[in-house]
Amino acid sequence: MKRVLIVLTVVLLVSCSKQPQRIQYEGITQGSYFSIIYYDDEGREFEHEIDSIFKEVDNSVSLWNENSIIRKVNRNEDVVVNQIFRDNFEWAKKASEFSEGAFDATIGPLVSAWGFHYNRELEMTPEMVDSIRQLVNYQNIEIVDDKVVKANPNMTLDFNAVAQGYTTDLIGKFLESKGIYNYLVDVGGEIMARGTKPNSDLWTIGIEKPAEKFDSKRSVQIKIQLKDKGIVTSGNYRKYIEKDGVRYSHSIDPETGYPVERNLLSATVIADNASWADCLATICMIVGKEKASKLLENQGVEAYFIYVDNDGRIQSEWFGH
Repeated sequence: MKRVLIVLTVVLLVSCSKQPQRIQYEGITQGSYFSIIYYDDEGREFEHEIDSIFKEVDNSVSLWNENSIIRKVNRNEDVVVNQIFRDNFEWAKKASEFSEGAFDATIGPLVSAWGFHYNRELEMTPEMVDSIRQLVNYQNIEIVDDKVVKANPNMTLDFNAVAQGYTTDLIGKFLESKGIYNYLVDVGGEIMARGTKPNSDLWTIGIEKPAEKFDSKRSVQIKIQLKDKGIVTSGNYRKYIEKDGVRYSHSIDPETGYPVERNLLSATVIADNASWADCLATICMIVGKEKASKLLENQGVEAYFIYVDNDGRIQSEWFGH
């Protein structure tokens, strides 16, 4: 604990003044990194509780955890869903309805077939794409009495486009339950910036410059300052597969069944929470810059697009800024 001596001009007083202590945790989770910074007058540490939150999410909606609820649902096992699963399901449903199906959590069979899951990719043909695409329709799956009901048992769910943003918000809510309102939670690039630093400075966030390859060194395109907002960037330049010299994006259009081919390199969305920002950033990458701009109108959000113009030059543009 830091103690500050305050000298007055009339009398000399010694005052014990608590200063907010900076607490930081870093590590690996959900196949990516996490970084949590918060300021607490009491200097309390919540590493154990935060680890428990990560484990709860992993056991609920992680596709990489063979015993998670979502993996059991996808295998059609008799399993009761919990609140974390239900929350992710509801966020995905909201995003699907908002985007008229461009966002679809039942995209799992296509994502897996294209090689973006734990399974080896298939040699895709137009006939296979069309066949698998019949399994993708968010309107054909629901939760009834705490169990997932599918119109077709071969349907599978994929919450990857919301789970990290949701995890970020969940940790933020936990910190607030402890009276902590100045924090920065970053789970795999899905960020929630709450309050300020002790000197009243806002949180500074860097938006990544699009990379040529998935393993290219990271660099910052632009820095922005945030308070009480979630921010998420979705891009097609690090998550992709290559076949026969062709690069396929990890963003798959549910309507066509194919990875999207857009001039949009990345979309950064700033919203009131990381869950919705996560969903919207994914939607932007699927529908492209022009349609995304129309969808985001009157939503009270901001977006930063990095794209390639008709002359092949990389450009950037703010929306709602």
